[in-house]
Amino acid sequence: MILKKATVLVVDDDPDVLTAVKLLLKPEAQEVITDKNPENLNWLLQKNNVDVLLLDMNFNSAINTGNEGIYWLRKVKEWKPNLCVIMITAYGDIDLAVRSLKEGASDFVVKPWHNEKLIETVKDLLEKKDGDKPSKSVKSKGTTLILGESDAMDDIFHKVNKIAPTDANILILGENGTGKDLIAKAIHERSLRADKPFIKVDVGALTDTLFESELFGHKKGAFTDARDDRPGRFEDAHGGTLFLDEIGNISLQQQAKLLTVLQNRQVTRLGTNKPIDIDIRLICATNVPLFELANENRFRKDLIYRINTVEITMPPLRKRNGDIILIAKHFAKVYATKYLKQAMDFDASAVQKLKGYHFPGNVRELQYTIERAVIMADDAVLKADDLIFSSLETSPVENVLENENIQLSELEKNAILKVIEKHHGNITRAAKELGLTRTALYRRLNKYDI
Repeated sequence: MILKKATVLVVDDDPDVLTAVKLLLKPEAQEVITDKNPENLNWLLQKNNVDVLLLDMNFNSAINTGNEGIYWLRKVKEWKPNLCVIMITAYGDIDLAVRSLKEGASDFVVKPWHNEKLIETVKDLLEKKDGDKPSKSVKSKGTTLILGESDAMDDIFHKVNKIAPTDANILILGENGTGKDLIAKAIHERSLRADKPFIKVDVGALTDTLFESELFGHKKGAFTDARDDRPGRFEDAHGGTLFLDEIGNISLQQQAKLLTVLQNRQVTRLGTNKPIDIDIRLICATNVPLFELANENRFRKDLIYRINTVEITMPPLRKRNGDIILIAKHFAKVYATKYLKQAMDFDASAVQKLKGYHFPGNVRELQYTIERAVIMADDAVLKADDLIFSSLETSPVENVLENENIQLSELEKNAILKVIEKHHGNITRAAKELGLTRTALYRRLNKYDI
């Protein structure tokens, strides 16, 4: 359905919002109906053949938590399960807006919105309502391409499309090689800051001295090698996106300094006392379980909350059913072109070998495997013998997992039992040998019902 033939219902207790949306959509839609009271929703939906509902997240009530919008969304979904619902939310309620997607909302817009973006959102939903299949890959406005047809990646693409236009801080979790940096770049390129800088920093590799100089900048003479004034990465990213990779590896001292900057939205270069205002969108990534570190007092909980408005967990390649061959064919095409070879394909034995491998190095390992195979191949059809998996990703533990089908959780449980038995049930000594706190060890004892 096209917007010109659609009826749009807007329910918001702010009369200014109702007026603004009506003025914006009236020239675009067949009819725009507005109402301040959500109590009238059922009657309005029965009386009118509504195609799209724009619903406020937070109506005035005694609580004002945003749950009012979730409540009315659930009601609407009971009355009209197939109705397209767009939630209207303030920036501070983005986490609730993301939750509304799980409750059945089709999309959300953040106040104050960009008029073109709101119109585009409504049009896209109407087109999908007519049966257009949503894309199962992300290709940003720039050059970043992320492939995937699995349900796991479909969820990732859905989140990226929803959160990219906001300024919400994002934490990307996942194993090494899953594409966390690609997702960060794709989010930037689909954001309203796309024409501004995208600055990436591997903070886990920085020493304490380099951490401050690299991120916050320094004044000439601030330390031995400071020969010139130099802005830090926060200043370089002003107006754009700052991507802090491997954030789970920074020290508590570094965490404290980072938290101060994020709270104040100001940096102070080394060697000066003058604060400099910054305007950035922050994206962080790590393969480390931050909440476990926080429970062991190795990562500040207040910093986790600051960087984690929205969380994205990248699935490992072994859990992306069907994506391995899709990605392998993409890399075969890329490297055949790069190395001036004819178009490459895979025979049945190669496909079977790829599907049967667990890829501990994830997409990155698959990429290097295909590049090596394309370089060494004698003809245009890759066979199983052409695919040589890296010995770098093989370990005794992984061999045990593959050959005896023993889960990592069983290995950890057995290790804990042996150490506790060794120390005759002394939890303090067992925790010390395992490199855990007593609290962390007790959590694992509960986890494995020991």
